Amino acid sequence: METLIPTINRLQEVFLTVGAEVVQLPQIVVVGSQSSGKSSVLESLVGRDFLPRGSGIVTRRPLVLQLVNVAPLQDRLKLENGVKAEEWGTFLHCKNQIFTDFKEIRQEIEAETDRTSGDNKGIGPEPIYLKIFSPKVLNLTLVDLPGITKVPVGDQPEDIEAQVQEMILSFISNPNSLILAVSPANSDLATSDALKLAREVDTDGRRTLLVISKLDLMDAGTDALEVLLGRVIPVRLGIIGVVNRSQHDINTEKSLEDSMRDEQAFLQRHYPSLASRAGSRYLAKTLSRLLMHHIRDCLPDLKTRVTVLSAQYQARLNSYGQPVEDHSATLLQIVTKFASDYCNTIEGTARYIQTSELCGGARICYIFHETFGRTLQSIDPLGGLTDLDILTAIRNATGPRPALFVPEVSFELLVKRQIKRLEEPSLRCVELVHEELQRIIQHCSSFSTQELLRFPKLHDSIVEVVTGLLRKRLPITNEMVHHLVAIELAYINTKHPDFTDAAQVSASVNSQQAEAVDGGKRWKNEKVAEEKVAGFGSPSKGQAINLLDTAVPVARKLSAREQRDCEVIQRLIKCYFLIVRQSIQDSVPKTVMHFLVNFVKEHLQSELALKKANNIISEIRETHLW
Repeated sequence: METLIPTINRLQEVFLTVGAEVVQLPQIVVVGSQSSGKSSVLESLVGRDFLPRGSGIVTRRPLVLQLVNVAPLQDRLKLENGVKAEEWGTFLHCKNQIFTDFKEIRQEIEAETDRTSGDNKGIGPEPIYLKIFSPKVLNLTLVDLPGITKVPVGDQPEDIEAQVQEMILSFISNPNSLILAVSPANSDLATSDALKLAREVDTDGRRTLLVISKLDLMDAGTDALEVLLGRVIPVRLGIIGVVNRSQHDINTEKSLEDSMRDEQAFLQRHYPSLASRAGSRYLAKTLSRLLMHHIRDCLPDLKTRVTVLSAQYQARLNSYGQPVEDHSATLLQIVTKFASDYCNTIEGTARYIQTSELCGGARICYIFHETFGRTLQSIDPLGGLTDLDILTAIRNATGPRPALFVPEVSFELLVKRQIKRLEEPSLRCVELVHEELQRIIQHCSSFSTQELLRFPKLHDSIVEVVTGLLRKRLPITNEMVHHLVAIELAYINTKHPDFTDAAQVSASVNSQQAEAVDGGKRWKNEKVAEEKVAGFGSPSKGQAINLLDTAVPVARKLSAREQRDCEVIQRLIKCYFLIVRQSIQDSVPKTVMHFLVNFVKEHLQSELALKKANNIISEIRETHLW
């Protein structure tokens, strides 16, 4: 029986490596409202001051406290863990560090709490594991939780009450836990928050022990006898009264030994019939006895659960193959295998080929020739250009002199405007290929070897390296695609062999326009009409007109000359735009392949093996290998 609690303590440490939630171990959970005396009760069980103190929520993370009884220093045949001290403590997060000063234990609790929960009185669910070795303690496992609060203080969130209650319920809902409810004697037991929460998960009270604290602070002429005898609210495991140290005792550093002597004297004076069944020493013995019997009752189910889990994990371990002999070589092989799978997925030679959707190189090909190609084909060479835009460009290019021929400057101005529209779909093509290269990472991970599944941290490192490489290449590829469009804009090659000569276009347009016999007269009438519509006719008498404020008509009937000029420009723009579009449609996929896809394929192996291998190997501990 005496070895049950130490055995559970060792199991608790073991299960931390596989997840504490897989097995619900027997333990005592301490529950109480703020300022109910929880900290004083725990310190009385240890016999030392070691818990943080202050106003508001002091315990902001679960504290799993394991008390281990050891022989006095002079009676030890050999030193415990090589420690030459009567009492000491260790933290699970402080590997191989021994604390012989209990003030340092308090400081470490505060520092570790602030590390994950901040310094704004917020709470956190991650437990702190503290083990205290002393000849003055009984073997016990206790969990100290944040005190129940109602009103947020300082920077605490508005739902702090709900957060605390949710945390408490997550611990006391464990059917293998005992509930130590602490309630002060100077408050109404019927309104005890600790008992209320305990009743929610332990309706028949089989797992609840009630501690009535601060017996010495009751009003004069009153006592807690009826409560301690269970006549007010019966509790199945019993009700124990204790006397806490006052704030004055704490400030004057009154020893716990003296406090316990004063506590026993107080009980003898005020509760002589219950003195032998009250006080901190009796509480410690009762808790140890209850926990041992509770562990004994839980042991059959616990053994069955551990056996089932052991078989499951052994089967999983066997599926990973033979044990790793050379960790460094194995890690390098895994990195090489991943890089090979990644490249094979792009090339279409991977072992695992999907049949439900396009993946890897096939999707990249689809992006180039279907998505990108169709998008470019859907762009109208003359989209966004109106006849008025063309006429305005022609006039701006000729200055104050009427144009005899279509000016080349207006053609360049307008065709550059249309070519610029090819840049956005080209950059979108780069983005789609980049997204597919990211998807290939997950594809390779889902079909990766069993070895990679054994090293989750290695897997995360590989993903980080590949993602980083893609992130570095993306802006470079975007810049090169931007340069492709800029190159086309830099020089409009009207001598391109596929470009129709402007004179030929003009002659073709003229031949297609049937000239009327009275064309000259009609042209003159249209000229007069144009001037009137444009606002250049004679103003009426007495009316001053500012010619610069006269609006240009949005739409009007064009003259034959204007129709001819517009059609010539439109044909030239369309012809040249199609040449550039074909060039962009061909050069953008080549650019993406060279600067992004092929670069990643060629440099992935070296990026993984040379730049990250040393860091990965040094970060992987043997605990991750098994």
